[in-house]
Amino acid sequence: MAAGRPDHAALGADGPALVVVAHPDDESFGLGAVVSALTARGVPTDVLCLTRGEASTLGAAPGLGDCRAVEVRRAAAELGVRRLRLLDHPDGGLADLPIEQLATDVRQVAAATGARLLLVFDLGGVTGHPDHHRATEAALAARVDLPVLAWAIGQSVAERLNAELGTAFVGRPPEQLDLAMVVDRASQMRAVACHRTQSIDNPVLRRRLELQGDHEVLRWLRPPVSAAVPAP
Repeated sequence: MAAGRPDHAALGADGPALVVVAHPDDESFGLGAVVSALTARGVPTDVLCLTRGEASTLGAAPGLGDCRAVEVRRAAAELGVRRLRLLDHPDGGLADLPIEQLATDVRQVAAATGARLLLVFDLGGVTGHPDHHRATEAALAARVDLPVLAWAIGQSVAERLNAELGTAFVGRPPEQLDLAMVVDRASQMRAVACHRTQSIDNPVLRRRLELQGDHEVLRWLRPPVSAAVPAP
C-alpha cells in the first residue's frame, strides 16, 4: 500500500495484537514505532519476550537480566502495551531449543490474550541475530490460524548500515514489502530511552533511525485469510 497511516484492517489488527520478540529492547528498537501506532489506534497490544537479555555485550554487568527486565517493563508502558510476558529462555540460545517448546509459549500467550495478529521481526531476524530469527519461527509454528506481520527494513537502508558500520542487516527490495507506514517516533524514542543499558552508546540504532526517518516497512509472512495483500 502507499505510504501513510494504515488502519486496523490494513494491519490485520481487527482485534488484539501479540508482539513476539527475543530480547528486551526488540519491542522498542525494532518494533517501537509500529507498536505505538497500533496502541494509539486503540488496538490492545501485548508483548511476549522470550529471554531476559542477560547475554548482551552492551552495558554488560552482573545482574544484567534483572536490570533489563525492569527496563522492558518501563518501555512497554511508554508504548502503551497492555501486558508484557517475559520468559527466561537463554539469551543467545533460542536456536538450541526445540521449536515446539517455543511455539507452545507463543500459542499459550496468544490464547490468553485473544490475539488476532502476531507481530514479529522479519525472517532472518533483520539484524542477523539467530535469536530474532528463532522467535519469528516460533510465531509461525504456533498458530496457523493467525496472520503474521513482520517488521522489515528496506534493502537500501540495510546496505548503507552494513557499509558504514560493518553490520549484518538483511533488507528487502520494494517488491518484497507489503505495507509502508509514516510513523510518529515520539513514543518509540521514549521507550528506547528506558533501555539505558542498551541505548546510551548505540551508534547502530541511531544511524538506522536516521536513515529510516519517519517511515517503517512491513511484510506479511502469513497474510490474513480474508484480505488480499496490499501493493507496496
